[in-house]
Amino acid sequence: MTTTIPVAGGAFAPYEVVVGRGLLKTAGAEVAALKPTRAFIVSDETVAAIHGETVRASLEGAGLATGIVTVPAGEASKSFEQLEAVLDRLLAEGLDRKSLVVALGGGVVGDLAGLAAALFMRGIDFVQIPTTLLAQVDSSVGGKTAIDTSRGKNLIGAFHQPRRVLADIEALATLPMRQVRSGWAEVLKHGLICDAAFFDWLGGEGAAGAKGDPDALERAVIRSVEIKAQIVGEDEKEAGRRALLNLGHTFGHALEAELAFDETLTHGEAVALGCAMAFRYSARQGLCPAAEAERAEAGIRAAGLPTRLSDVAHAFTADALIARMAGDKKAEGGRLTLILARAVGDAFTDKDVDAEAVRAFLIEEGAA
Repeated sequence: MTTTIPVAGGAFAPYEVVVGRGLLKTAGAEVAALKPTRAFIVSDETVAAIHGETVRASLEGAGLATGIVTVPAGEASKSFEQLEAVLDRLLAEGLDRKSLVVALGGGVVGDLAGLAAALFMRGIDFVQIPTTLLAQVDSSVGGKTAIDTSRGKNLIGAFHQPRRVLADIEALATLPMRQVRSGWAEVLKHGLICDAAFFDWLGGEGAAGAKGDPDALERAVIRSVEIKAQIVGEDEKEAGRRALLNLGHTFGHALEAELAFDETLTHGEAVALGCAMAFRYSARQGLCPAAEAERAEAGIRAAGLPTRLSDVAHAFTADALIARMAGDKKAEGGRLTLILARAVGDAFTDKDVDAEAVRAFLIEEGAA
């Protein structure tokens, strides 16, 4: 059985996210229905070795000419170098404006392949086949595509919506548990933003999902996609409510950048820590009860995710983190923008955050 969730907004062509099991094997029919001249797979070396042949055979079985280009696994592939390599391969293979890119992999592949599709011949269609929990619940839906630079994460990119998203729960069975927990951070984030009952379910009956239980994972993916689809439909380009999806990301991206995007923290772990910090900062500023910050932190920690700077094997400095946050895409006019909270399930955007108050908070949190 599959669940289909529509994503629709005034500024982009509507599409569907299909959540279910066995979707990698039936991907060919889903892609062929879009009538591309060719369907070329972009993946990473790890995912291609596990799932590449299944998807390639499915595309060929549906009568589509196909091929595959791979990049090294990991955040470092979100680079100008790998973007150029993918684009050059698409050109060498003779793709045209009616061809389609299939992004097979996690968030890195989806971001990179989506940006390549946005740029190739000024924009061709692409389909997301996310194989990590993080990508299924977050990055594959909504059309954000990007690469990183030494100056920060996701600073070079485009809004380019997929034509379809196929989220196969069975693909999650091959993930290391650290990657499952990392994706679970984005699931928790959706509850923290606007659905307190969902957040409580994730910490109770649904907690088995953080340990890989497929039934709990399927329910968590469906509800997360429903939340994200509603928000993206209202605000595709983050002029308003979509910014709430960045809860934890301003702190989290600063931490990742200070670690040079290495394996000390996964993106999801950084977001989890950032969410806990955003709630504690909100409580410190009198915006939310301390008990709600403790509730958020307890739910995050129960999933085995970091909630304190002391959980990370690195000595952060407040000045360096503030500098990273000031360079974030969400910063405007020299003031910091943070997604803060009044309670679990009630987040809001503050575009006039005092950097000195954040600096004092970071020092309280253990930064030098």
